[in-house]
Amino acid sequence: MNETPHIAIIGAGLGGLSAALRLAHAGARVTVLEAQPGPGGKMRTLPSALGPVDAGPTVLTLRGVFDQLFADVGLLLEDHVTLTREPLLARHFWRDCSMLDLTGAMQADADAIGAFAGAQAAREFRAFHAETRALFAAFDAPMMQAAKPRLGRIALNALTTPAIWRALGPRTTLARRLAAQFADPRLRQLFGRYATYVGGVPGAAPAVLSLIWQAEAAGVWRVQGGMHRLAQAMARLAGDRGAQLSYNSRVTEIADNGRRITLESGAQMDVDATLFNGDPQALARGLLGWTPRHALPRSATRRRSLSAHVWAFAATANRNDLVHHNVFFGDDPAAEFGPILRNRMPDDPTLYVCKQDDGEHARFEIVMNAAPTTRHPPEPTEAALCQTLIFDNLARHGLTFTPMPEVTALTTPSAFAALHPGSDGSLYGRSPHGLLAAFQRPTARTRMKRLYLAGGGAHPGAGVPMATLSGQHAAAAIMRDLGLT
Repeated sequence: MNETPHIAIIGAGLGGLSAALRLAHAGARVTVLEAQPGPGGKMRTLPSALGPVDAGPTVLTLRGVFDQLFADVGLLLEDHVTLTREPLLARHFWRDCSMLDLTGAMQADADAIGAFAGAQAAREFRAFHAETRALFAAFDAPMMQAAKPRLGRIALNALTTPAIWRALGPRTTLARRLAAQFADPRLRQLFGRYATYVGGVPGAAPAVLSLIWQAEAAGVWRVQGGMHRLAQAMARLAGDRGAQLSYNSRVTEIADNGRRITLESGAQMDVDATLFNGDPQALARGLLGWTPRHALPRSATRRRSLSAHVWAFAATANRNDLVHHNVFFGDDPAAEFGPILRNRMPDDPTLYVCKQDDGEHARFEIVMNAAPTTRHPPEPTEAALCQTLIFDNLARHGLTFTPMPEVTALTTPSAFAALHPGSDGSLYGRSPHGLLAAFQRPTARTRMKRLYLAGGGAHPGAGVPMATLSGQHAAAAIMRDLGLT
């Protein structure tokens, strides 16, 4: 091109920031427009007595995605954020007082599972580990790393890898596959959690999601100072390379095939391309104007993934056996997921507790899975019911907090719906339910010639590394289409 192209990025989540950093490094003129006061998107914080406490993602896996991002722009990740590998992936608690630590080291985990549930369970875990390793190898390059799912390559990998055939049946859900793999219901419950990592329930999500075990086993990392420090570093570095980041700047319309955007203030901006880093359903609902309503097929957005009730606060816990990542299981998954599928709070939830500091007095994030919602504002009783349900459940596990958090520390599905327009409070975009759900997510290119997508609602899907990869794919598509070298 004769002139430097101008690209507008709507949203400063990890997908938008990843693309902004790459595009600015390539010499494009980049303007990032974020409706919130700072970067991060769902990687957000709330204030507490001990400082900002993470109220979004807390788990960093697939570190290589971030090493590659920083290397591609001539930087070293460790020069800008401090990462510490967690010795434990998570500590798991049940009400019968049983407890299981997993480390990601296959032999150590097999030994721990053997001590926890017997020699048969250890053998079952070794078989599970081998199957998920084969699944990850079959799907990584043609699915997660590719800008668009390479169906032919995936089919070839499946045909030539007999070890994964049982996980790929059209009616094989994650729950069914785990029931065939583990006799102990606690282990089925533990590994069934991977459906919730992408906003699904084990009884409806495909069995292939068990490959998430391999992403965790490769290492779980803690970001010193909180996960939001990663987003802040990416935003700062994009700015260092010339990107203009404008916060408290809400976009109301995308027009002219992605070449003109209008802000809430009434100001307009002519650009060469627009990258939307928000929930793709916002486009389909006309929240960004009439023109982008048909930029995506209906199948790309119409089924919603799960939401959550999230507490973020500082307190002192009465137990001294908490690690960074803790999971407190309910007695019966049906009592959790059955009500959620009927748009109700779970009767007996599994609760994730992140202890973000090592001291006695610490910052905590607690997450309870929930159905998405169209209600805004929430029902007046929602916060009180949620508080009672969660903290009474933890008390049954012997875990209490002093002081108890105020309701201002709670983010409900309704609040997520307000924070992320068009999402219905869904935290993961399109539902992962169904064997082909992953192939129906929108990719970086849309039907509008100069409108692109990035974020957890786009391919390759939800999660911190996947959203970051989506920004890589979007930046590559923009550079190719605009001839930016």
